Amino acid sequence: MGNMGSYHAVCLNNGEIPNAELTAVCDTSPQRLKWASENLGAGVQRFDRAETLFQSGLVDGVIIAVPHYDHPTLSIEAFKHHLHVLCEKPAGVYTKQVRRMNEAAAESGRVFGIMYNQRTNPLYLKLRELVKAGELGKIKRTNWIITNWYRPQAYYNSGGWRATWAGEGGGVMLNQCPHNLDLWQWTCGMPIRVRAFCGCGKYHDIEVEDDVTAYVEYENGATGVFITSTGDAPGTNRFEITGDMGKIVIEDGKLNFWRNRLSEREFNKTTTIPFSQPEVWKCEVPLSGTETAHKGIIANWAEGILKGTPLLAPGEEGINGLQISNAIYLSSWLNDMVEIPVPEELYYEKLKEKIETSAYKKTVSEVKVSDVNGTFNSK
Repeated sequence: MGNMGSYHAVCLNNGEIPNAELTAVCDTSPQRLKWASENLGAGVQRFDRAETLFQSGLVDGVIIAVPHYDHPTLSIEAFKHHLHVLCEKPAGVYTKQVRRMNEAAAESGRVFGIMYNQRTNPLYLKLRELVKAGELGKIKRTNWIITNWYRPQAYYNSGGWRATWAGEGGGVMLNQCPHNLDLWQWTCGMPIRVRAFCGCGKYHDIEVEDDVTAYVEYENGATGVFITSTGDAPGTNRFEITGDMGKIVIEDGKLNFWRNRLSEREFNKTTTIPFSQPEVWKCEVPLSGTETAHKGIIANWAEGILKGTPLLAPGEEGINGLQISNAIYLSSWLNDMVEIPVPEELYYEKLKEKIETSAYKKTVSEVKVSDVNGTFNSK
């Protein structure tokens, strides 16, 4: 019942999610359970241990919204109790534990979703539609500058687990960017190798990364660059994909398509004019629908349980973005190119080294649950 757990509970309790009812919550903190008692009403039962909640018989499914390392652990335990699971992002800290979670989900037969709420954004839904339909042709290059994740030092001081290898497992890549990594691979496919550079504590008093530049390669020969930071103010959010048939840019809430009239590859082979270019049309692509964000994902999960509706964000797909972030970390640590799928055991061993050799002393201010509205960065 931290920031996100409280947000989801209030939405459910207010009747904002069709076909879903909040019947119980769980937190190890007496203060958070007191808050639940005061704000959610007597009809919502309260538990201080996950196991007790899972055994209560009061719930059909659970939303897991806890520090990252515990996402797979609690999800697996919920599956053992035959409960449906909706897990907050990221799926976990390292792919080895997330693979086990996916296996447990498959064995349980329960409905497993992940909180990739930005998949409800009409911008990315339209982008995926255009790419999958071949409108852009063969992808050549992808570039995402996503630096409007600014966070001041007070944010990192607001929790003992934040921005530590032992508590969070990473920084901007694991906390802010799972949505972007998911959308990147959801629309463009998975890269096959990564070379990355991570700046740890570059702009904040933290031991994990707050500034990242990564270069990736795809199986078809395309390349990509992913740049992110929590230290830039003002920041930028610009996603550009170039293909044979032109380029698409998402920025400032708009999707623009510079569409070649003729494939660049075909034009290159046939033109006889040395400095010519394909004829290009700039199109501002119309969007339809409204972003339903977290509420939409929860509602879709409830429909999946009740009616068998396909999930917009299946939980098993959480490992994809994590493959990329694990590869980015490992590349930076090894100062070398890393292949995807990432070598799981090597990554796990290197992460343990980071934890065991950490000499960082965390400064923690009074821990408060914050209003998360306006922090989701969907544009």
